[in-house]
Parts: sequence; C-alpha cells; structure tokens
Amino acid sequence: MAVAKINGPHSSPGWAALPPEYAVPARPPSLAESRAYCERLAKSHYENFSVVTWFLPERLRRHFYSVYAYCRISDDLGDEVGDPTESLRLLDEWQAELDATYNSIRASSGADVWTVAQEADNGPRHPVFIALRETICVCRIPREPFADLLKAFRQDQTVTRYPTFDDLLGYCRYSANPVGRLVLYVCGYGDAARQQLSDYTCTALQLANFWQDVAVDSGKGRLYLPLEDLRVFGVAEAEITGAGEKATPQFLRLMRFELERAREWFQRGLPLAHQVDRALAIDIELFTRGGQEILNAIERQGYDVLRARPAIPKWRKLWLVARAALKAKRAR
Repeated sequence: MAVAKINGPHSSPGWAALPPEYAVPARPPSLAESRAYCERLAKSHYENFSVVTWFLPERLRRHFYSVYAYCRISDDLGDEVGDPTESLRLLDEWQAELDATYNSIRASSGADVWTVAQEADNGPRHPVFIALRETICVCRIPREPFADLLKAFRQDQTVTRYPTFDDLLGYCRYSANPVGRLVLYVCGYGDAARQQLSDYTCTALQLANFWQDVAVDSGKGRLYLPLEDLRVFGVAEAEITGAGEKATPQFLRLMRFELERAREWFQRGLPLAHQVDRALAIDIELFTRGGQEILNAIERQGYDVLRARPAIPKWRKLWLVARAALKAKRAR
C-alpha cells in the first residue's frame, strides 16, 4: 500500500526522522489494506511476535496485529525522533488520530454493540487506526489504555529521573500496564480483578527491562533506578551515568535489591495464568518466564549491568518457546 504524507500545516516535520510508512496518508486506506499494513509491521519489527501468535486463536490474530502496530509506532514517536519537542508534536498528531477513531464509533443502547458511525466524515486516516477501529468495536476496548500509553511517551520527553519507587510505579502504570489490559480486552476479559493481576506482571516486565538496560538508558540521559534507593545504598548518580564507570560493591547490592523487587511483582501476577483460557495462559507464562530469565541473566552476571547488557542466550529462548509449544500441544 502506498502511503502519501500529509502536506498540511498541522503535520510535524518530525515524521521525516521515522520510516516513510509511518506517515499519515492524505486519504484513509481500506480496511483490508489497513489489516495487511498492521500484520506487516508486527511481523517485521518484533521477531518474537509471530511466536506469540502461534498460541492464539486465528480469529484474534488480526486484532493483536492492530494493537501491536499502535504500540510500536507510539513507542517510536516517543523514542526514535531524537528531538523531544518534535516527539511531543508527533504524539499530539497521533492522539488526534486516536480521538478521531473513537469519535467515529457509535455504541448501541447498553453499549453491547459498537459500530462505525456512517456519518463519521472526520474519522482516522492512518491504516493503524482504520484496523484498530475494527478491533475496538469487536472487542469493546475503552479509550483509556490507548491514551495512557501516549501519556507515558510524553512523560519520556520531559522526565528523566524518578525520586521514589512509587514514582517509578506511577510511570509503569502508563507505560507498561495498558499493554496487558489491551491483551485482556482482545481476549474477552475486561474485569478489574484480572486487570490488576495483569498490571503486576506488566510492571514486573518493565522493571526487568529497566534493570537490564541501566547502561543503555544512561546513554540516553535517563535513569530509572529510584533516587531514594541510590541514597540508601550509597551510590552516587555519577557512578552510573559517567563514562566508563565500573560497578562498585554498593551498586551491586543496589541491583540485587532491585532484582528481588521485580521478582516479587512477578509472583503477584502468577495467578492470572490460572484465570484465563489455555491459549492466553501459555502466552502469559511465556512472557513471565522470559522476564524472569532477564533477571536470572543479570544475576549470573554478578548484578553488573554497567559492564555489559545482560542477555538471554539464544538456546534458552528456544527452550522457553519449545516448552510453551509442548504445553500447547498437550492442552489440545
């Protein structure tokens, strides 16, 4: 599908820093073209995404593609432009597309059926939102989790330090937890109890990624280790953000403490896998074990995340997928 860029006064020049296919087209594509766009984006950007969808019913896959495409581009608007001011402009344009999407949806009395309003002339133009609108209607997904993600990406442009662990959890509430809630909505679960368990798992995954990427984030001027924890363990910020710094014994004790925190949040979310259907339970277990393996990799490295980025060995990844596939086969 050819994508024509917007040439109007409200289009930010920041789009030029991103892949050309991200641009908002002048005219909305068809639903079929939009579905194909999201599938291509999902399969080309994340090598494990196709693995995940192996365990999902085929009827749900296109909805996961559209949700993933939204999350992928939203993340890139916040992280790949290289200019906070331009990123904020792009996120505003993306928010306008989200608003147009929901403004073009009509809920019947009782909100049991959501459809596209026939008179909606000012609907979305981007293929992600054309496909996502179908997903929203079929799965009856509220606006909040989509909008919350954009709050997190906006926050990334202005906030680079978190004074307390509670402040960091507040960020995870917008940056990580909405993704799990979107997955639950697509799979037919909208109750608060399951969403809370999902929040625990998503927060744990976010924490694991933060601890894995301390050095990477430092290179971007960001520090997700709570400043109050640095003070408690006697770690100076310059010991982490300075060039060529080596991990001190105090820093290693800090990282050990943070790893145990993340493990606790994984434990809180474990009951969710027993409260959903088998296919989704296998995916939840795969993500949970993957996050726990990140923590194990950090531990095997002696908690020194400044020397090198801890990584899960490829054989270990294959083992996790094979184990999940075996469980899926037995469940059939």
